Amino acid sequence: MTPWLTVVGIGEDGYKGLGRQARHALLKAAQVFGSTRQLDLLPPCIAAQRHAWPSPFSLNAVLQRRGTPVCVLASGDPMLFGVGVSLSRVVALDEMSVLSAPSSYSLAAARMGWALQDVVMLSVVARPLAAVSAYLHHGMRLLVLSNDSTSPAALAVLLRERGFGPSHMTVLEHLGGTVERRVEGAACDWGTPEIAALNLVAIDCRAEPGTLRLSPLAGLPDHAYAHDGQLTKRDVRAMTLARLAPVPGELLWDVGAGCGSIGIEWMRAHPTCRALAIEADEGRQQLIELNRDTLGVPGLQLVRGAAPEALAGLESPDAIFIGGGVTRPGVLEACWERLRSGGRLVANAVTLQSEATLMAWREQHGGELTRLQVAHAKPLGEFDTWRQALPITLLDLVKP
Repeated sequence: MTPWLTVVGIGEDGYKGLGRQARHALLKAAQVFGSTRQLDLLPPCIAAQRHAWPSPFSLNAVLQRRGTPVCVLASGDPMLFGVGVSLSRVVALDEMSVLSAPSSYSLAAARMGWALQDVVMLSVVARPLAAVSAYLHHGMRLLVLSNDSTSPAALAVLLRERGFGPSHMTVLEHLGGTVERRVEGAACDWGTPEIAALNLVAIDCRAEPGTLRLSPLAGLPDHAYAHDGQLTKRDVRAMTLARLAPVPGELLWDVGAGCGSIGIEWMRAHPTCRALAIEADEGRQQLIELNRDTLGVPGLQLVRGAAPEALAGLESPDAIFIGGGVTRPGVLEACWERLRSGGRLVANAVTLQSEATLMAWREQHGGELTRLQVAHAKPLGEFDTWRQALPITLLDLVKP
């Protein structure tokens, strides 16, 4: 069928920068949707009725015109953090045509002389700024699409708070337009320069001496977390996550989440990994919220309540970690029932009672039991000795 919807990527150079196909689509369209700024780029020869996006944003007005010639304007590449992605979820592929222009990221990489395949492309347009924290590593280069004129200053504050004050920031305004401009400086010295609302920030990350290294691999240092002692310790955490085996796009339930460390490191494994942290204690709920923002995964969803009651209605997971509440009646049974086929369940036990529960569960459902014993060298007078941590019994099994 002939597509009724055409998504046109348009740059700061406006209508004159469009290709023949995009111009033809706009000329024959009955309706055109876009931001006020984008609509103002169109010349009078475009006779279509123009519609600015509503606030709050909604695609309903576009979908209601299904079957009539409609154009939607997008900035640059519509399929890169653009409206084309949202439309593709609700409009069949054979009903829609996407005509891309160079993205802001492509233009920024060209201006900076950076290889686009070697940088991290991020967006804080209607997204939490804290997500940038997950990508702060010495020597990393970031291209961050700003939400508005305040985003560069907010990014500078974030960099300073995370120990990356020496990072060099370049704000690129109106990329590809006649008023294109750049503003540069170090995050530690960033003041209050006047910045255009349409901008992208290029960040060359530089860490201060002594800044805590936060690897994307499992097993962050214990002091990377704010906690009340209810924390799966570093070595056990790394071994637990190795058994949970996060892969892109999967969902984890972190049951009895404590300070949220397992769910947080699951999500740090890949940007598309998701996690639900189920926690009943109000104090620990606050710690989870603090830790998820500090460690760059603000998308971790907090479920306030205790299992098994709090599990009702939640999306079925690909993996479940039970860090607390193993002996609580119905917890293991509810988790096992809701786990998807082929999913992994990992539970840790410290007490004899919780260990006995895991052993009984293994007798019924199979799986592998592992005892972890970790010792750390500690001072003893003028000498050092090994101090044993409490042993951990770990059960992991796969649902048939």
